[in-house]
Amino acid sequence: MPKFPPKDYIQSISFPSEITLRPIGVVHSPYKERHGTPRQSQLRNVPENYQPAIAQIELFHDIIPTIALKDMEGFERIWIISWLHLNYHWNPTVILPRGPRVRRGTMATRAPHRPNPIGLSAPKLLKIEGLVLHVEGIDLLDQTPVLDIKPYVPYCDAFPNARSGYVNDMEDAAVHEEDIFGNNGRL
Repeated sequence: MPKFPPKDYIQSISFPSEITLRPIGVVHSPYKERHGTPRQSQLRNVPENYQPAIAQIELFHDIIPTIALKDMEGFERIWIISWLHLNYHWNPTVILPRGPRVRRGTMATRAPHRPNPIGLSAPKLLKIEGLVLHVEGIDLLDQTPVLDIKPYVPYCDAFPNARSGYVNDMEDAAVHEEDIFGNNGRL
């Protein structure tokens, strides 16, 4: 008979005041500086001649054995959880690089300057060679530490009809302007 933990075990463990993470790998990206790096792994409006960047995620052999990647090749996309290592400070509000010049609460944005600078990307998985994952559509800088990788599963990772707050409002305004003016809202 298996021994189960006591029913009050959650209350008997202290809430952590600090969490230690260690990188399991590193991003090898063509992006060497923040300027010019895409803000998302997928663009909403893709220019006709746009080619998403190809990058490699190198996992550290002393932490991740090759067998840990077994069965991953069947996934079209993966989640990369990373540490945005160049961000040392954060603000509770930010002004987004696109749209109206309005201060937004940091937690309502994907700004990289956060209390814990954790990044989340969903690039396309092209192939796996040993402990190197080749991906397309990277939005991470070269040498970004990788904390974890998970498969992207559409039935539980995509909610296409979910409301996105002010982002929906900005998109609705842009579509309205395009309907009125044409040429993506420009006169």
